[in-house]
Amino acid sequence: MSNPVVSQQPGASSYGTNVQTGAWSSGLCSCFNDMPICCLGCLCPLALGCYTGHHYGEAFCLGIVPGGMTAMRTHMRLTYGIQGSILNDALMTSCCGWLEVCRMAREMRSRNGDV
Repeated sequence: MSNPVVSQQPGASSYGTNVQTGAWSSGLCSCFNDMPICCLGCLCPLALGCYTGHHYGEAFCLGIVPGGMTAMRTHMRLTYGIQGSILNDALMTSCCGWLEVCRMAREMRSRNGDV
């Protein structure tokens, strides 16, 4: 009985590019790039969080669950190959609130061709 020989390493995980070389397509304060997103984020950030979660393919209520936006930002960053860390994700979603939710919605729309 011979054991099989591993001649190739397993492939990358299912997180899109899985290469941390990219950057966000817009800045944190680039709200004027997408006025409907900016207005919704300014007037009702919880609704924008739910909109973003739903259109990103996550649970609709993820935007209002404590820590949900951090989890979605981390997943989005990994999927799109954007540099960062989980600590940065937590700080950005908790300290910059609606501005970060707007940027995530713009990122999702620009990457999916919804612009």
